[in-house]
Amino acid sequence: MTDRKLIAILRGLTPDEALPVGEALFSAGITRIEVPLNSPRPLESIRILADHLGQSALIGAGTVTAPDEVREVADAGGRLIVSPNFDADVVVETKRLGLLSFPGVLTPSECCAALKARADGLKVFPAFQMGIEGLKAIRAVLPKGTQLYMVGGVGPDSFAEWLSASADGFGLGSSLYKPGMEAEEVHRRARRMVAAWDDATKGVAV
Repeated sequence: MTDRKLIAILRGLTPDEALPVGEALFSAGITRIEVPLNSPRPLESIRILADHLGQSALIGAGTVTAPDEVREVADAGGRLIVSPNFDADVVVETKRLGLLSFPGVLTPSECCAALKARADGLKVFPAFQMGIEGLKAIRAVLPKGTQLYMVGGVGPDSFAEWLSASADGFGLGSSLYKPGMEAEEVHRRARRMVAAWDDATKGVAV
């Protein structure tokens, strides 16, 4: 399956919903899934998703703000650690355990500090605050190959514009999933996101 750089942010997901929602996303073509830790019993959901989809999809946690949370996610089978902020201790622990680290950043100082701590990529949050022109400006001072994922205020209608400004991928929250949403609706929304990504990246190396 094509590995699109789209991360589904399932804030509010419950363990009972985890498998049907996860399968809906996977069948639609989204293979990166994060369960924010401020969701109900998030480690249970992560374990269910990792057990059933972990061989083919990248499963992990969002809103990770402390090293002990990183260890709990690892124990549940998660391989992706996403944070709303940059905390060097969280990044260091993530890499010690061999997981992927995507801390939240917005300023040049945060970007450079996160990369120095060996983050695998950067979650630009909130993306709408940086904006298209801000992304172009900050890209010019970052090391070549830095992975930038835009989160907050991005959607399928603006994928092409963000990608043309040098974004690498996107985190998709309420536009893709809201608590209690039926799996069929998640699948429908995911298909729209995938179609928009495929259209925006046609003929482009991503």
